[in-house]
Amino acid sequence: MPAKAHQSIRDFLWNSEEKKFLGRTGSSWLKIGIFYVIFYACLLAFWTLCLVIFLQTLNLREPKWTTKTGSLIGDNPGLGFRPRPPTKSIESTLIWFNQGKGENWGHWVTELTNVTESYRFVDPNAGAQLTTCNYDKQAGKNQFCEFKIDELGGRCTKERRFGYEEGRPCIIVKLNKIYNWVPDFYTSVAELPKKMPKTVRDRIARDFTNSSSHITKKNVWITCEGENPADVENIGLVNYYPHPGMPSFYYPFTNVQGYQSPLVAVEFSDVKSGVLINIECKAWAKNIKHDRKERRGSVHFELMVD
Repeated sequence: MPAKAHQSIRDFLWNSEEKKFLGRTGSSWLKIGIFYVIFYACLLAFWTLCLVIFLQTLNLREPKWTTKTGSLIGDNPGLGFRPRPPTKSIESTLIWFNQGKGENWGHWVTELTNVTESYRFVDPNAGAQLTTCNYDKQAGKNQFCEFKIDELGGRCTKERRFGYEEGRPCIIVKLNKIYNWVPDFYTSVAELPKKMPKTVRDRIARDFTNSSSHITKKNVWITCEGENPADVENIGLVNYYPHPGMPSFYYPFTNVQGYQSPLVAVEFSDVKSGVLINIECKAWAKNIKHDRKERRGSVHFELMVD
């Protein structure tokens, strides 16, 4: 590099004659420093003020837009299921295992154990809001109804390894939470959709015609069936615990701390082994619409028992 170029670089870094560093004098650097300190302080103050004003418009418990009033979630809940596949297969919906001791059903049992055990421990801060409900007794303001996990029955439990060791797997279904959504219940057998599986229709009909259980018809009903004719043939008997419905007293969801979503355990007691079965579970109420493509009011998964 020529000597003249070296001299230019040295003069840019420090010009001893003009007392300039990087082309600016000390007073120039001081002025620009003060300017940027004031500029960024004002910018920070403006941003903080906007954030404070914005937070004043938010309710940390209640969303501003709900159900039909502009919510992106809408007013048509979907369904969720457990167990979910391992993290490495997070996009999969396949439940696949080998029945018998020492086989690969451990992950599914662990997932379901985590779900059920979480219902046994109530947040101490939410204990005052917990109450026992039934069809005649709803939760009060700022309360939520207890879901007694033992009511899922004796078959879908961690002691029985949720049926996976025996090749009679259980899955747990719950309705996705939508703030302030209230189901529109079926009130008679005549109102039940013709597409509802016959086994569940017959179960509901028994409740509707039994005078001692007239109020238990207020449920969001749950069904699980094969998606295609071959799946229907291979799925076998489907059992629901404690029954194929989510009671009315758990709704609406109002984001009370500690809220426990009602669950339905679904047991596939005699699925055909070695066959991939496509299963669709649906929630049923007058204001739940089903769309298989959009998975509205339903959930899809696959089951394979080897």
